[in-house]
Amino acid sequence: FTTFIAMVAAVLTLMMDSFAMSYYRKHGMSEVECEHGNQIEHGHGHSRGVGVKKLDEEASKLLRYQIIAQVLELGIVVHSVVIGLSMGASQNAGTIRPLIAAICFHQLFEGVGLGGCLLQAEYKAKMKAIMVFFFSVTTPFGIALGIGLSHVYSDNSPASLIVVGVLNATSGGLLNYMALVDLLAADFMGTKLQSNMKLQMWAFIAVLLGVSGMSLMAKWA
Repeated sequence: FTTFIAMVAAVLTLMMDSFAMSYYRKHGMSEVECEHGNQIEHGHGHSRGVGVKKLDEEASKLLRYQIIAQVLELGIVVHSVVIGLSMGASQNAGTIRPLIAAICFHQLFEGVGLGGCLLQAEYKAKMKAIMVFFFSVTTPFGIALGIGLSHVYSDNSPASLIVVGVLNATSGGLLNYMALVDLLAADFMGTKLQSNMKLQMWAFIAVLLGVSGMSLMAKWA
């Protein structure tokens, strides 16, 4: 059942990704073109056409990076609240210690990934600060929520297991889609890796090691 939820979440992420791209193309691209319109109008013939095409490609690429960053932030926020809630509600000190280490590594890797996406998206400082703020506070918020609900929240009750399972499956499907489609596929299908088989093999090995490490951490998280 959780696998089905993860698959539905991945499909819904694809829909959200597609609709967001269509919306921003319709409403955002025209603004970018108007902003640089004066520069292009002074061109002649072929050079003008090349300028417009180059502008469209750059704006579309930047727009894609911005949507990726926003959707990735959404998945990380949901997932961070869930793991924080599990930690805050835990009553066993022996469980909390390894969970702290797992969460630290988990948040470190997610932070590195999100930071890279924010750099590519070229957001203004205000937007970057907002996204970093929400990434930073969601896990502590989940922990505080778990502590506050610890007297009425039971890790092993059917209701809590269903809620946590559904949220984990949803965020897992979203993050899997983002990792495979928006992040890894873009890199592996790019000219840098496609033109270098040795680099491509090392990249695959690095991905497999990363997957293995995250799966191992899931034992404690």
